[in-house]
Amino acid sequence: MYGDEAAVRKILTELGDTWAVVGLSSNRQRPAYGVAEVLRRFGKRVVPVHPKAETVHGEQGYASLADIPFDVDVVDVFVNSELAGPVADEAVAKGAAAVWFQLGVIDEAAFERTRAAGLEMVMDRCPAIEIPRLG
Repeated sequence: MYGDEAAVRKILTELGDTWAVVGLSSNRQRPAYGVAEVLRRFGKRVVPVHPKAETVHGEQGYASLADIPFDVDVVDVFVNSELAGPVADEAVAKGAAAVWFQLGVIDEAAFERTRAAGLEMVMDRCPAIEIPRLG
């Protein structure tokens, strides 16, 4: 288990409400789109991060985390596992409080680096599944 229940709860309830969702585009068929909708329903500000820098759910998109001109609290990662480690490193550099790797996104070395840098991290889980469970 990469991120216990306490880490899940802390990220979802204590670490802030601005979430950068890496891999979020305007494609409604992609899982990131639906997860972003759920996060928004639970009061999160969802900032799209995608090479196209599209506006999604009314929020301006950015091509990279570094391009976002304000602080982000959590970086939610919807990219292939091979690409996820560098995104976690960018989240550390950006000053995020936490990183969340979606279901199927696993990079154990990135998990260790991110935790060693002092960030909370959850891997191979989905916040859209977890947040309603908090009650």
